[in-house]
Amino acid sequence: MPDLARFRAKHGPLEERAADAVASILHVDMDAFFVSVELLERPELRGKPVVVGGQRGQRGVVSAASYEARKYGIHSAMPLRTAGRLCPHAIFLDGHHEKYGEWSDRVASILMKFSPVVEMVSIDEAYLDLAGTERLHGPPFATADKLLRTITRETTLPCSGGLAATRLTAKVASGQAKPRGLVWVPPGAEERFLAPLPVRKIPGIGEVTERTLSALRIETVEQLAAVPQEKLEKIFGQWGEALYRKARGGDSYEFVIDAEPKSISHNHTFGEDTDDEKEMTTLLSHLSQKACKRLRDAGLAARTLALTIRYEGFETHTRAKTLAEPTQLDADIYAVFQDLFRKHRHAKRKVRLLGVSLSGFTHGNKQLDLLDAERREKLAKLAKAADRLRDRFGFGKVQFGGSLFAEELDHSREN
Repeated sequence: MPDLARFRAKHGPLEERAADAVASILHVDMDAFFVSVELLERPELRGKPVVVGGQRGQRGVVSAASYEARKYGIHSAMPLRTAGRLCPHAIFLDGHHEKYGEWSDRVASILMKFSPVVEMVSIDEAYLDLAGTERLHGPPFATADKLLRTITRETTLPCSGGLAATRLTAKVASGQAKPRGLVWVPPGAEERFLAPLPVRKIPGIGEVTERTLSALRIETVEQLAAVPQEKLEKIFGQWGEALYRKARGGDSYEFVIDAEPKSISHNHTFGEDTDDEKEMTTLLSHLSQKACKRLRDAGLAARTLALTIRYEGFETHTRAKTLAEPTQLDADIYAVFQDLFRKHRHAKRKVRLLGVSLSGFTHGNKQLDLLDAERREKLAKLAKAADRLRDRFGFGKVQFGGSLFAEELDHSREN
């Protein structure tokens, strides 16, 4: 994958914004992404209320809901059992996060054809800087339209976009464009665009802030923008200054090319708390392999490994080990996680979640002196061959022996 970008916030007086600002920041958001991917294999479910995340009687939360299901009040992060009560005839599907990751990679590869500067902020949304791409693709608005159409044509997945001069406004615009739309906010029109919207539409405003604002009879962004900054700071502290800016769409950001991750992690929450050691070690191998593949894809080796175990009751323990030399081999890393698991797991307690994390990165592929040089070389070649097959056929299709059953468990999250 080519270099991705991150945003760096630049805060200053609103009047310091350049007068010649261009609406070149595009926010692309895949519509009901998990549901849309599932419908590729289940087209007969189109037009029906579909919920992804598990079965209606399971413990857990909704990962995604089709627009038909949302009409009944179902939304992401809602308990599955609540969703089942709201819409008894909804169709519940288990999630397949490995599959979603593969489709996300396909979308990312399309985005990179339109701009060299892309930030994937999650599995289903991204920011692009279209500045400087006019000679190749035309004006930003025409480019944005062409990009969205290309995604749908090449993947058949629906998507929406927002084009603006600021990241905040672009994100709000893409939300207003859903489903399958594109909203353009010209420079200077940010405040007018945001004014009639409910305050909850502003990124960062959650239930708590919304309730506080409602108590002050502030329901719309226009009403929020009318409140003096000093008053907002008195009520909300430093968050008050941010609210003052957000209400005007005034935050500005610059792209910084910084593709190297600071850590790589994967975790899995079991559908039911478990004390099945075989199930847990199988999953641990699977999580380790996923993390190692991402490590090698980035051309990095890791020195610090951390294992997270969450028990019933949400009590969470993290244990880490720093290696003498960095490694990127599955055998090295899985062996360390196995050792941490054996030493620190409370055998008499059921486990709710397992997670692995890699950090302390260095470039290159120096390996631990745990194995002889010839065997290390063979393992490195095996890992590279497996990675090539995974890139072609999907991660879940190529597994090492320790995680042959892990595809059935694959609801892991990654950072």
